[in-house]
Amino acid sequence: MAVSGSKNFELDVADYVEEAFERCGLEVRTGYDLKSAKRSLNLMLAEWANRGLNQWTITETSIVTATGVTEYPAGLLLMTVASDAGFVVSETLTGAISGATAIITNIPSSSVSDLEANTLSVTIPVGTFVSGETLTGGTSGTSSTLSAALDFSNAASTIDVLSAVITKDSTDLSIDRVSREAFINIPNKTSSGRITQYFLDRQLTPVLKVWPAPNNDTDIIKFNRLTRMDDADIYTNSLDLPFRFYPCLAAGLAYYIAMKRAPNRLQMLKSVYEEEFDRAATEDRDRASFTVVPAVNYLRGS
Repeated sequence: MAVSGSKNFELDVADYVEEAFERCGLEVRTGYDLKSAKRSLNLMLAEWANRGLNQWTITETSIVTATGVTEYPAGLLLMTVASDAGFVVSETLTGAISGATAIITNIPSSSVSDLEANTLSVTIPVGTFVSGETLTGGTSGTSSTLSAALDFSNAASTIDVLSAVITKDSTDLSIDRVSREAFINIPNKTSSGRITQYFLDRQLTPVLKVWPAPNNDTDIIKFNRLTRMDDADIYTNSLDLPFRFYPCLAAGLAYYIAMKRAPNRLQMLKSVYEEEFDRAATEDRDRASFTVVPAVNYLRGS
């Protein structure tokens, strides 16, 4: 029996919209129909983020600590320069016009970096850099021109930080996440040492607040962060989700459209969506071996 031999079935935004309208017993007739459906699709993707249904967008990010600095973007705050040659990690950059400052947390040549050439990641700046001004490194003395305004999009795409470690002398050491209340009650936030705790301040651009304040410029904070899915924009674009989530997305979009256009099918489409969502959520979970370890006092017979 002949088979296709292909495994590249994929739907673009227009395909999902058409499928969803058909499930509602409708046809896409106008440009507004497409616009309305695309808006519903992006709202549904935001709902998925709230439910934690996008494990495939988890990414590991590494930033190098700077002595005494306790706040870092929960992602990469990117600065594009004419040339990154000569700059070093942990030095302070100063803008010649603005006087703004920021500390370099990663450079393209770093062993833990996946940055593109002529891109630096930096701490949250003090002041506002001006595009086109000259930046000078306080340690290396290197100068280069800031090519564009700082790019906050990478850090702003962070939904949550799932886990974090501090790498010291090539050894990963766990650090604990604490609540806002626990962090604010730390009596001396400027005491220095190896980082043991962090608090994620979930602003529009989330910030990692760490404690104690780093006592060196060589430790590396590694953290797994859950990030936003790409928006559904151009109708011919595909979406960044695994094959197994196609049914859930089609069912969900049909339900969202039914709320506006097909109330007579709303309950049926909602049930289908919830079933598909449950299957997708179950498939999206982490898997690990389950081992039962008897308590020590049980082994001793006490």
